[in-house]
Amino acid sequence: MLNFFRKSALLFFVLFSISLSAQEKKELDIQSDVSQIDEEKYPGALVMYKSTKQVYIQHEGIEMWCDLAFHYKAENFVRAIGNVRMKQGDTISMRSNYAEYNGDTQFAWASGGVNLRTPTATLDTDTLYFNRIKQQAYYRTGGTLRDTASVIESKIGRYYLDQDKYSFIQNVVVTNPEYVINSDQLDFYSESGAAFLYGPSTITSETSTVYCERGYYDTRNDNGYFVKNSRIDYDNRTVYGDSLYFDRPTSFASATNNIRVIDTANNSVIKGHYAEVFKDKDSVFITKRAVAITVQDQDSIYVHGDRLVVTGVPEKRIVRGYYNVRLFKSDMSGKSDSIHINQANGLTQLIGRPVLWSGLSQMTGDSIHLQSNTKTEQLDSLHVFDNAFLVQQDTIPLFDQEKSGFNQVKGDVLYGTFQDNALHQIDIIKNAESINYMRADDGELQGIDKSKSASIRAILENNALVTITKFKQVDGEVFPLSKFPKESREFEGLVWRGDERLLTKEDIFKGEAPFTLTKIEGIPLPEIDEDFFDNSIPDEELDIPEASKLTPSDLKNREEDAPEIGVPMSDKATIKKETKTPKREKPTPKFKVKELPNLKAKDSTDNES
Repeated sequence: MLNFFRKSALLFFVLFSISLSAQEKKELDIQSDVSQIDEEKYPGALVMYKSTKQVYIQHEGIEMWCDLAFHYKAENFVRAIGNVRMKQGDTISMRSNYAEYNGDTQFAWASGGVNLRTPTATLDTDTLYFNRIKQQAYYRTGGTLRDTASVIESKIGRYYLDQDKYSFIQNVVVTNPEYVINSDQLDFYSESGAAFLYGPSTITSETSTVYCERGYYDTRNDNGYFVKNSRIDYDNRTVYGDSLYFDRPTSFASATNNIRVIDTANNSVIKGHYAEVFKDKDSVFITKRAVAITVQDQDSIYVHGDRLVVTGVPEKRIVRGYYNVRLFKSDMSGKSDSIHINQANGLTQLIGRPVLWSGLSQMTGDSIHLQSNTKTEQLDSLHVFDNAFLVQQDTIPLFDQEKSGFNQVKGDVLYGTFQDNALHQIDIIKNAESINYMRADDGELQGIDKSKSASIRAILENNALVTITKFKQVDGEVFPLSKFPKESREFEGLVWRGDERLLTKEDIFKGEAPFTLTKIEGIPLPEIDEDFFDNSIPDEELDIPEASKLTPSDLKNREEDAPEIGVPMSDKATIKKETKTPKREKPTPKFKVKELPNLKAKDSTDNES
């Protein structure tokens, strides 16, 4: 009984081996109206012609038609000539002038007007290699892919049938009615229209240019995001960020982390860590350590707030800042709840508990306006409306244990003028009052002058009060320190905020919690599959039929055709698997222009009467 089982098992193994061998070398099935043998001219070939029907070839799920075929039965090989068609199920069909097919290796090669069709795209090239075992096609002499939205050209291309994916290398150009993409390397998923860009790449249209060195673009919905050395160029703005999202139909862009928005029309820069740009509305919103930097007379003005908003065309640009606004210039700084800057007329308005420091002087009021000369870009004047208060701490302590006193000027309205961008003259209008610590040239206190008048003019040199002139004085007296009580040394409403003064541009963030950048979902490097051809096989062992037009050099991978960017499949455990479409939702704009509070303060003319 044991011998019976052994013989049965041996018989089964032999039959299985014969069956497997027959499957591996299944012969080509070729049919034609006319066929002949001409051993002298075509040794080893059965020549088959078209009469009423084309020559028909079938093998392992692939069908071919042609006008003329040379069938080399011993090598299970066919050469097809004239109006060649090849079809594999419902997924792929190909036309060409010439083709070869090896039944043993299931390798096809086509040349001359090659047209490959899939359910989602059409590829045209001069020469195409098709490996049915790998289900991959390859060209390296230039090709053009056409899908429902775009035309893609490249020197080298590889098609993965199981993923409906094309990998394009060298001189890649995607042409769409709305834009053109140029890239060194691009992976394209035909079914979804998803394009992954690697290496220096641009997306150019009439209204913008996107640059990146790694990015994703949805060619169907016309949007994408970019995560390496990315920027968007508009007519007069350039947006930089670690991560950029761009939606062309709505002209909307958003940026995350290390953002710069450069305004070339107004010589300014906005920085922060989250921004939204609405091109059609000429508006930019920026938050998370937002800073606007404007160059003025070879000096930079820094404006920081929880949120900055820039709106309007270049000649009518408006900058608005909301909540905890700080302003810094080399010789001036300030704070307020909000700010409104009109770059067209040079007017800056500090609104809500404003304070302004110019040198040693502190100015406060209900609102403060700074006026710049739009031609010279120098500060021209300032206005403090309602409850104007100018205070400057005296430079010498009164006694060892007593703090310094305060020089003070207050009134309804304050007007100031600048010389060479430095505050030079101050006029206090209506209900003016002053307290002035009078000192000799050696610093000795001579007395304290307290007075009331219709108006007061103060002159500053090197940021210090040097003279005070009173007009229509109503009341006034100079007191020695010993007869000037402490409770009378400060006017009602004095709030000294010298410890809040900004001394450097870094101080605009003083007191804020440390900022942590948002973690960005990146785009992994592409996986480089194994070479299309197997270079490990010696030339003499390549399965190339003698009648083939191919040479060993045709079936070798060339170094100059290899992708420059990517991670080999052997290292794929170290990277994330790339999917057909990135797992990232389209961002929803956080800001709406119509919902913004109106920060425009009253005109300076309102208080001039």
